[in-house]
Amino acid sequence: MIIFSTNLGDFTVELDMEHAPVTSKNFLKYCQDGFYEGTIFHRVIKGFMVQGGGLTAKMKEKPTRDPITNEANKGLKNVVGTLSMARTDAPHSATGQFFINVADNDFLDHTATTNSGWGYAVFAKVTAGMDVIQQMERVKTTTIAGHDDVPREPIVIEKVTIIDEPTIA
Repeated sequence: MIIFSTNLGDFTVELDMEHAPVTSKNFLKYCQDGFYEGTIFHRVIKGFMVQGGGLTAKMKEKPTRDPITNEANKGLKNVVGTLSMARTDAPHSATGQFFINVADNDFLDHTATTNSGWGYAVFAKVTAGMDVIQQMERVKTTTIAGHDDVPREPIVIEKVTIIDEPTIA
């Protein structure tokens, strides 16, 4: 389990090492390295998702490791409270950014091994603090530095605490 402490409160996530091992290990490594501390939730869309993990409060993108293989074809679904990897239009382009689903977003699920069908890899779920995520979802947003849906007041990841660290093979 991993506790994310933000300026709006804490939430806890549990990785799914069994169904999304590559993605879970990637996310855990970013957590271990302190990568997420000081990043913001930079994209918030009510009724859809909250996205973070890659930009500072000054909207500067942090350098990441190489992209990982998309595990959206492992059967996990983009339902309320799940975490998925953000990516570009290229299916296997996820690095450090992630999003938390605040609705059941089945249109993000894997349907085919084509560019348009790959979907977004679910790798974890919120196990506590969903009220904090719902609070994030309700903030007022604006456009900043070419980014839409940016919270007017930054939602900052202040600290990441790993509890019961999973074994990485």
